[in-house]
Amino acid sequence: MKPWEANIRKVVPYTPGEQPNERGMIKLNTNENPYSPAPGVEKALKALDADTLRLYPDPTAGDLIHSIAAFYGLKDEQVFTGVGSDDVLAMCFLTFFNSEKPILFPDITYSFYDVWADLLRIPYERPALDEEFHIRKEDYFRENGGIVFPNPNAPTGVEMPLSEIEEIVAKNPESIVIVDEAYVDFGAASALPLIEKYDNLLVVQTFSKSRSLAGMRIGYAFGNPELIKYLNDVKYSFNSYTMDRTTIAAGVASMEDKAYFEECCHKIITTREWTKAELRKLGFSFQDSRSNFIFATHESCPAKELFTALREKHIYVRYFPKDRIDNHLRITIGTDEEMKKLVEFLTEYLQK
Repeated sequence: MKPWEANIRKVVPYTPGEQPNERGMIKLNTNENPYSPAPGVEKALKALDADTLRLYPDPTAGDLIHSIAAFYGLKDEQVFTGVGSDDVLAMCFLTFFNSEKPILFPDITYSFYDVWADLLRIPYERPALDEEFHIRKEDYFRENGGIVFPNPNAPTGVEMPLSEIEEIVAKNPESIVIVDEAYVDFGAASALPLIEKYDNLLVVQTFSKSRSLAGMRIGYAFGNPELIKYLNDVKYSFNSYTMDRTTIAAGVASMEDKAYFEECCHKIITTREWTKAELRKLGFSFQDSRSNFIFATHESCPAKELFTALREKHIYVRYFPKDRIDNHLRITIGTDEEMKKLVEFLTEYLQK
């Protein structure tokens, strides 16, 4: 080891899903939305005056904050924005998880949580999901330095009942509880109403999934004004201008088109339910997903084999070579045509 290496912060980084760019591919590996953003987004981008790009953007992202707050019936001071929900969550870790007590999150969950914890030197424990991949609320009724979990969970797609989320929040008044709702718009119940009742709750959402803006990087959090102020204090101490003018304009336009948002969510939910039925016919099993993906295992064909076979046909799904889930595939819901092609390939392959 070189002498200067002793002072380097070393972590094992998060590994994102691969981003292939092939003609005719079917990309079902990163939970992106298969449909275009709201029509108003393109109009907003075309209307943007390029000369304004020489000026710094609004550091508060005020127009976007106001549009989000109006959509959900909140006050502006109850909303925080960041560059994707990853940025929002990272700011939450930095701001709220500073105890010597371990924070808690599930053993099978979004794999960025332990990366942030290691990076920021936050102690953590990972209570195990049960055999059906459900979070056991009782595992979070103990001393801790904070709690974070997705609902629906990732990569399983399993939803935790709102009543159980409330129990976790209520039993941890000395800790900040973060509910990561990246996939909530595909049929799950949001914990948003609980922020009026509990001052230790933050709810995080994103434009990347249900609003088709993964390429724009917009995330946001809901909470009581005091928590939002603490988040902004840290954000402005880290980087005052985190969101550019084009992103703010696109986000506002997306928020203003509620009908298009609901239409896209409905189409994905309908396609998901069709895909579930078809996969069951082929011998797959899975928990009841309330997200825009299905986390499936086959009765006889190993997941890694299926992953490789699909990839050779330029059909991309996600495979996690980790304990307990290394025989599952996470399959993002695409268009009807894409899912029919997936099912057709699996039908032919499994009959060999």
